[in-house]
Amino acid sequence: MLDPSGVLRQGLMQLAKSGRMRDLIERAPVSRDVVRRFVAGDSTGDVVRVATELDLTGRTSTIDHLGEDTLDLRQAQATRDAYLALLAALSDAGLTQGGKAEVSLKLSALGQALPGDGAKIALDHAREICQVATDAGTTVTLDMEDHTTTDATLETLSEVRQDFPSVGAVLQAYLHRTEADCRDLAYEGSRVRLCKGAYDEPDSVAFRDKDDVDRAFVRCLKVLMAGPGYPMIASHDPRLVEITGALAHKHDRASDTYEYQMLYGIRPEEQKRIADRGDHMRVYLPYGQEWYGYLMRRMAERPANTMFFLRSLATKG
Repeated sequence: MLDPSGVLRQGLMQLAKSGRMRDLIERAPVSRDVVRRFVAGDSTGDVVRVATELDLTGRTSTIDHLGEDTLDLRQAQATRDAYLALLAALSDAGLTQGGKAEVSLKLSALGQALPGDGAKIALDHAREICQVATDAGTTVTLDMEDHTTTDATLETLSEVRQDFPSVGAVLQAYLHRTEADCRDLAYEGSRVRLCKGAYDEPDSVAFRDKDDVDRAFVRCLKVLMAGPGYPMIASHDPRLVEITGALAHKHDRASDTYEYQMLYGIRPEEQKRIADRGDHMRVYLPYGQEWYGYLMRRMAERPANTMFFLRSLATKG
């Protein structure tokens, strides 16, 4: 049985698929104001400016050009081109050397779901982006999407890592399979972002209860922090952040052998505190016009985000 937060999450994930609700929210004047809390802006210039501001406070970034579920080849090519332009702009701004700013890719945005050769098209696009990122001195992480794409994404990761071994993986703790995937990927040089998961998955493949998800996250976290890879711990949960620090101490990990990650606009003061104490804090920084699905997932993840949005609608709408 779902708890109230689970019911809210399920409802919001359904809204993410509603074209009518999307049109309504996108037209609401207040929406753009609210979105600015979570999204860096529409353009390359916007996101480079925000990444620069983060760098000045000791925080690095991983940048996502918003968009997914591409079923048009030209759109997939446009997404690839947007990443190439972004990397050039980041390089010009001095943000790529040493990975101050890296990029996160959704394979579905690069053509993974295209009929026929979709997987190959997405792989080729990812390789192009990885090559430009490597030349610029930075890295790439392959985002994970819903569970139906997990195997395909991990297969693409394996292919890309043959030429670009620093490419990061993302694993979602709420999937039943993830602890085993952590063991497979916890090897020397392997960068792995661990997050709870943000898609509405069935009971057959995922934990649904919050406490079960938290316990799964800790089990996965223990595997990654004990291994020789490079864990990237993506959580805003104070308890999970504390456990990460305790495990780092237990395994005598230096601060440059793992990192914390949080979303842009969520717990910014905590982000600064972590960076100020000398730990690596990377901010997931989305930009672009396709912000609706991203916003719905952020609200589904945390009821506080939903209340923030509704209060803004009530006071400004």
